[in-house]
Amino acid sequence: MASMLLSRQLTCAVQQNCRLFVSGCRSISQVAAKIDVDFDYDGPLMKTEVPGPRSRELMKQLNGIQNAESVHFFCNYNESRGNYLVDVDGNRMLDLYSQISSLPIGYSHPALVKLVQQPQNVVAPKGLSQIVTMSCGSCSNENAFKTIFMWYRNKERGQTGATKEELETCMINQYPGCPDYSILSFMGAFHGRTMGCLATTHSKAIHKLDIPSFDWPIAPFPRLKYPLEEFVKENQQEEARCLEEVEDLIVKYRKKKKTVAGIVVEPIQSEGGDNHASDDFFKKLRDIARKHGCAFLVDEVQTGGGCTGKFWAHEHWGLDDPADVMTFSKKMMTGGFFHKEEFRPNAPYRIFNTWLGDPSKNLLIAEVINVIKREDLLSNVTHAGKALLTGLMDLQARYPHLISRVRGRGTFCSFDAPDETTRNKFILTARNKGVVLGGCGDRSIRFRPTLVFRDHHAHLFLNIFSDILADFK
Repeated sequence: MASMLLSRQLTCAVQQNCRLFVSGCRSISQVAAKIDVDFDYDGPLMKTEVPGPRSRELMKQLNGIQNAESVHFFCNYNESRGNYLVDVDGNRMLDLYSQISSLPIGYSHPALVKLVQQPQNVVAPKGLSQIVTMSCGSCSNENAFKTIFMWYRNKERGQTGATKEELETCMINQYPGCPDYSILSFMGAFHGRTMGCLATTHSKAIHKLDIPSFDWPIAPFPRLKYPLEEFVKENQQEEARCLEEVEDLIVKYRKKKKTVAGIVVEPIQSEGGDNHASDDFFKKLRDIARKHGCAFLVDEVQTGGGCTGKFWAHEHWGLDDPADVMTFSKKMMTGGFFHKEEFRPNAPYRIFNTWLGDPSKNLLIAEVINVIKREDLLSNVTHAGKALLTGLMDLQARYPHLISRVRGRGTFCSFDAPDETTRNKFILTARNKGVVLGGCGDRSIRFRPTLVFRDHHAHLFLNIFSDILADFK
């Protein structure tokens, strides 16, 4: 109740800071309609710098038992609501990062708090009738790889079962029981930090340093030039170059006896810098996979769950032939992968772990899906994303020396800073102004808000960030 009264008292102050756009004025947006303060706050409220004294004390305690260098501040989730994250020092921040894209419908959504109903089927992508639940994105991809290898080996065997030699040699990590298959991935990709996934992760050296890995093929991912409408021919040539390299690698690795059993790709390379490619690129990539008998695996761990304006980002591609396997986690509240029936393991315990996902999370995702449908949140993402992207384009036009390559789909947006130092300074300055942002790649800032992120949240951010840019030294 106290926090509700406090948020009401702040209404006037917030409105004074959200000024209408006038030519030459530093603010570029406008105030949207009032919101339900029982769920969402009216705006940011900063009491200390971030991290504040309480967070710093907790960091000191945590550092006594583990390395806490990656902790920026400590959260108070009991006070966090809607689009606002509250830290232990009472700082209320508009969260445009949502736990690295993991929060689907905001903090403390009433429908989840009051959850009592039974689980229902999740939203399956087109053509994928089978599902295996896991605990996180990495183990989802790891087991998806295993599923692909089993599928590929069964194709080669035909109707015969495993031989005595295969059963014996697999126990000592030797061929033919352990065939030398590979998964083709792309530079800039992130598919997880576990051993198999690391072989397909190529976004940050710190993830891979000192860890033995596999000799698996790595193709270049298109590096598009922006604005897209000014570089149509160049971008088409870039995508064609990357696709040609994919085919060359498949042939090269087949000759090396390291057959490419599958291709894994993100609809938008997230950790690697929010790198996009055209729908046509992914359609042609799918064709290449089919042509060479490879499984086509789409990693929707970060892009899935509605943040691009469709429930699954790869739905934008309009594939005639669906993906073979699709992994998910983050906003889906649990991990797992959908797959075609032909990829179903032919014996028990072949794909297995202690939890096989968390049953309680299935309850949560069932209600999340109900809320997405009931509140038409996919339409909201499209609308709010347009407001955010339009505002970022305006800022790019006004501050081209600070912002470039604005891009996005739905609210899954990003832009590039001039360099890593400037990017990191943007993030730190915004945090102390009451806005949580996140970086990716060498110099990008990415936006990962919740599905209940509305137009007025976009306007709030744009006004705050406009002032940051105007004062930037």
